[in-house]
Amino acid sequence: MPPRRIFPHARERGVGGALLSIMAAPLPDRCSFFVERKKRFCKMMVRKGQRFCGEHANAAEGGSIRRIVCPLDPKHTVAEDKLEKHLKKCNSRQKPKPVYHVENINAGPEDGDEALPDVSLSERSWSELELLLEKLKKASEGLQCEVEDNFLDHPALQEELVNPKNGDSAHKHLKQQASILGHLDELGLLRRGRCFVEFGAGRGKLSHWIHEALKNNGDLKNSEDLQLLLVERSSIRFKVDGKHQDAGVQFERLQVDIQHLDLSKVPLLQDKKFPLVGVGKHLCGAATDLALRCLLETSTLRDPESEPPLKRLKPSEPGAEVAPADCSGAGVGPVLGLAVALCCHHRCEWRHFVGQQFFLQRGLGAAEFSAICRMSSWATCGLRAANQDSSSQHSTNQGREEEEHEPIDETDNVNKFLSAAEREKIGHLCKRLIDRGRCDFLKSRGFSSRLTCYTDRQVTLENVLLTAVPSPCSTSSS
Repeated sequence: MPPRRIFPHARERGVGGALLSIMAAPLPDRCSFFVERKKRFCKMMVRKGQRFCGEHANAAEGGSIRRIVCPLDPKHTVAEDKLEKHLKKCNSRQKPKPVYHVENINAGPEDGDEALPDVSLSERSWSELELLLEKLKKASEGLQCEVEDNFLDHPALQEELVNPKNGDSAHKHLKQQASILGHLDELGLLRRGRCFVEFGAGRGKLSHWIHEALKNNGDLKNSEDLQLLLVERSSIRFKVDGKHQDAGVQFERLQVDIQHLDLSKVPLLQDKKFPLVGVGKHLCGAATDLALRCLLETSTLRDPESEPPLKRLKPSEPGAEVAPADCSGAGVGPVLGLAVALCCHHRCEWRHFVGQQFFLQRGLGAAEFSAICRMSSWATCGLRAANQDSSSQHSTNQGREEEEHEPIDETDNVNKFLSAAEREKIGHLCKRLIDRGRCDFLKSRGFSSRLTCYTDRQVTLENVLLTAVPSPCSTSSS
């Protein structure tokens, strides 16, 4: 019996015999092209009697079909003689925008300040940094920058929290989700008769547990009692909301950037006009500001000539106990509150930032804001080498299932002037100043907000939760 051929890539990896046999030959009815970058054979299906898929047809001996790079997406190729047909069905083609896509509706005003040159910390002299730190200290005077601990949980996740099949990473996410649900429950927001809007939904785990919590405690009487709207700009695999399609629950996912989302035009929200509750877990950087604008500004847009005023909620109806006074002018439904786990302040942008007036009142503008955002990364990057392995880092998005996003590390030029502990303290101060600007924005919209450490720093370094409900002075019982 001739010896089995083994690819050097498999030998180097030291894989088992079963995997060796797979790597030594393509899978049945699959392409025979070896993808060097992935160290394996292509897994695309092939036509009967063919050895290669359409993408790798040129690898066939005597292949005469010329393939060119797709002009819409250079990541794949197409047969030159079928280009015109391909462009009509290519997944990367420009698709019609949905009715709720309104370009830059939540982006904030264009005042030209965002065009200022972005100067990194490493390009600044120590005297410039000293002046910046003085401005930061002065702007923070009189502000409550300490955040209290309030670690909560929820019985809906207790069984899953003790499930031995969950690894360390899954367990950390579950603890965060349990605490967020606990805070929603404590604020009186985790109830039926409303629509939960999850910004930066990722796979939709938070919405999943909100549904499970209401189902398990008997509060979910029928599919008409609850709506869950998941907003995520990226195409996500292994979405958990797909598991609820057969349960009769109103789950809907919008693949749209929060920057362009007009909630007042979402058909699901126009149907019953349920009160809204905004939620998010690690809503990255500027995405938090975009979500606040989306929830508290665009959701209230209405055409007074074509839409009659909404009926004010009666005290006995769900959500009436915390409905804001101006709910009669809402385009979809009144906003009952929000709970958003904050993340990645170093990725905030001045144009999108909702706390611009708060900063300007304290003598800080776009240039100072940019530097403060960069210094905010010191709160999480200073201790990474000791407390955190690199496997927990990832690139940013509006919502992901992973842990802390990779901060900007520009500390080399200040190492000799500031200790790690001092940098960490400054980083936390920068984060809280940005968050206080968001709280000021919420106050201007009639909401009472709070910042809370909702879980331990051993679970996540980004452990601050922003919650808000309408202020007592803005509610009405008429």
